[in-house]
Amino acid sequence: MDLTLKIWRQKNKDDKGSMQSFQVKDVSPDSSFLEMLDVLNEDLVNKGEVPIAFDHDCREGICGMCSLYINGEAHGPDRAITTCQLHMRKFKDGDTIFIEPWRANAFPVVKDLVVDRGAFDRIMSAGGFVSVNTSGNTQDANALPIPKDDADTAFDAATCIGCGACVATCKNASAMLFVSAKVSQLALLPQGQVEAKRRAIHMVEQMDHEGFGNCTNTGACEVECPKGISLDNIARMNREYLSAAVTSD
Repeated sequence: MDLTLKIWRQKNKDDKGSMQSFQVKDVSPDSSFLEMLDVLNEDLVNKGEVPIAFDHDCREGICGMCSLYINGEAHGPDRAITTCQLHMRKFKDGDTIFIEPWRANAFPVVKDLVVDRGAFDRIMSAGGFVSVNTSGNTQDANALPIPKDDADTAFDAATCIGCGACVATCKNASAMLFVSAKVSQLALLPQGQVEAKRRAIHMVEQMDHEGFGNCTNTGACEVECPKGISLDNIARMNREYLSAAVTSD
C-alpha cells in the first residue's frame, strides 16, 4: 500500500507545532501501525532528518504507552485494541491518514506525538493503592472470601492500562473512566475497604486539580477504551465519593 501520512510535529512543549505530510510506499497490510511508523522513521534517519517521536513499549496491548489519535479516533479505527495492535489492513491503498497526539490540557505535548501523562501517576499516588502491614502479621489474601461477582467486576476494572484514550476521546477531556476503574478495583475488595473513603476523596480531588474535565455521560470513553472499561465504574465512584463526602471516619 502507498499512503499519505499527515503527522503532528512539535519540537517541544513551547513550540506551536503543525501537521506535516509524509509519503510511505509498499506498506504491508500485515504490518502493525507502529511498524509502519518505524519504517518511516528509518527512512527519515537515512535522509538525515529528525525521526518522529512517539510512545511505545511492550507492543502487546499491555503497557498503555502507545497513544495515537488516528483519523479522529483514539487508537485508530478498530475497537478493543491499542495503537500497537492496529494493523494496516484496516486502511486502503492511497489513503490519507491523520496522526495526532492525545489532546488534553492535562496531557501536554512533550514532542511530536509524545504527551506527558504524569497526571495519571499523581492521581494514583493520591490514593490508588492499598496500605499493607508488612510486620509479619499480614493475612493471606486467599483467606478472605470474596463473592465471585465482586471478584470478576474488580478484575474487569483492573484491566485498565492507563493509556489515556478515555481522556483523548472525551469532548470534556474527562478522566472519570480511568479514575473510576482504579477506585472500583479496590472498592469492591475487602482489602480496599479500610481506605475507601480517603481514596475516593483524594483521587477525585487530584483529578480535578490536574485540570481534567467533568463527565457528561456521552459514553465515548467506553467505546474507545481498548479494554472495554464500563461506565458502571463511574457510577460506582460517584457513590463512593458521595458516601465519603457525607460521612466521617
